Amino acid sequence: MTTLTKTEGERAPSGSEAFLSVRDLRVRFSTEDGIVKAVDGLSFDVERGKTLGIVGESGSGKSVTNLTVLGLHNPKTATVEGEIVLDGKELVSATEKEMEKLRGNKVAMIFQDPLTALSPYYTVGRQIAEPFMKHTGASKREAKARAIEMLDKVGIPQPAMRFDDYPHQFSGGMRQRAMIAMALICNPDLLIADEPTTALDVTVQAQILDLLKDLQQEFGSAIVFITHDLGVISKMADDLLVMYSGRAVERGSVREVLRAPQHPYTWGLLSSMPRLGGDTAQALTPIPGSPPSLLNPPSGCPFHPRCGFTSEVGGNRCSTERPELPEGRSAACHLSGEQRSTFFIEQIKPRLG
Repeated sequence: MTTLTKTEGERAPSGSEAFLSVRDLRVRFSTEDGIVKAVDGLSFDVERGKTLGIVGESGSGKSVTNLTVLGLHNPKTATVEGEIVLDGKELVSATEKEMEKLRGNKVAMIFQDPLTALSPYYTVGRQIAEPFMKHTGASKREAKARAIEMLDKVGIPQPAMRFDDYPHQFSGGMRQRAMIAMALICNPDLLIADEPTTALDVTVQAQILDLLKDLQQEFGSAIVFITHDLGVISKMADDLLVMYSGRAVERGSVREVLRAPQHPYTWGLLSSMPRLGGDTAQALTPIPGSPPSLLNPPSGCPFHPRCGFTSEVGGNRCSTERPELPEGRSAACHLSGEQRSTFFIEQIKPRLG
């Protein structure tokens, strides 16, 4: 079998633990209605062997961020600024040829809907084997053997027989497993999972999450896990980034953020979740209003039109001054740390049980 090789890039500076480092990322799209500010000054790090969870409502910029890491935007309509460094190699300025060497090899993505991500015209096995041939120079025979090995690894029964099946012959859970096999066939150092369990029932969802954790331990990959489900994040992630209107509004370890959230938006997400064993007669507390338009985002804090705590800040600071997100465990909010702790303990925590 051909030995797997990886694209070598410039090494990260000594002392840097981040395998993926994103700094002040801004992604804008030109449309007939104007400029869409899909990502607006985002920064985060992902360490080797760790999982970063990214949560937020639809339109918060989660998927756009990770498609940008892969360089999958149309350069005619998208403008990307900032810095993306993967294992010491800067990606924003990378050429398409350089990105092709990385995609599927050093970094791979599991898409949300495998039925649309997989081509209906080719067998599942061929689609899994293709990136292995492209990046390693393996023969068709070697690639087929490797693809069957990966189908077996992700739990597809009778993998040698299913190699020649088409996507429509697989169940939803099996298609997602096939997507995972395709993403992992070249042993990527970074795996991006874009809501990979959204369309699956809870039993299959649990199996897929367990599979990803087991494969991460085996391959040592860093994972960026995108979802709107905080329950899934609590099971999967080491660190958590909460996004709103193209920006990060809170970050920290999963334990810190879920046990003692500091941002009113995170409070809203947690308060709107149903809980096992909770009072079935108690109504959920939805976040009022709708996510802001990315064509014309509000001034100041982007969450202030929906926030119930702006009056506690005083003046019109929330509507005129955009709060920044400091390094480390932090939240982008004008409330003081003492105010946030008090409001969470007295008003939010009793709702969470």
